[in-house]
Amino acid sequence: MQKIIPCIAFASQAEDAMKYYLSIFPRSKIVNELRYTGDGPMPRGTFLGATIELDGSEFMLLNGPDEKPSLATSFFIKCKTQEEIDHYWNALLAGGQPIQCGWLKDKYGVAWQIAPEELPSMLKDKDSAKATRVMDAMCRMVKLDWPALQRAYDGK
Repeated sequence: MQKIIPCIAFASQAEDAMKYYLSIFPRSKIVNELRYTGDGPMPRGTFLGATIELDGSEFMLLNGPDEKPSLATSFFIKCKTQEEIDHYWNALLAGGQPIQCGWLKDKYGVAWQIAPEELPSMLKDKDSAKATRVMDAMCRMVKLDWPALQRAYDGK
């Protein structure tokens, strides 16, 4: 069981975001859904928030007053293949904004980093020339190209 669960606050789109994320990530489900009981600021039955599981990781999504996600917090998706990178990039970018180096903001303003799972170890390789080549290649990319990063790492 996950002890620390990130909570993403939205101005009013938490329910839409929940459905959107559940449609993108495999092995996803609603763990717990909260609705107003009538004793709060919203009408009875209005969506307050939920705990969801996205591919094994729990998140809380919450409607809050005028809250908006920011780039100060992002979620790193470790991908095994270019196809997986492409899937998450295309799905999460729909209606959102590409940034740089594998980062994007989705249509709700939530920031995601979509990268090969090996990227952190490549960037901290003991051979600084390998790490530098990977960093240089990555900085020229918006969506990450896993084969190109591997070629940079290999010096090809």
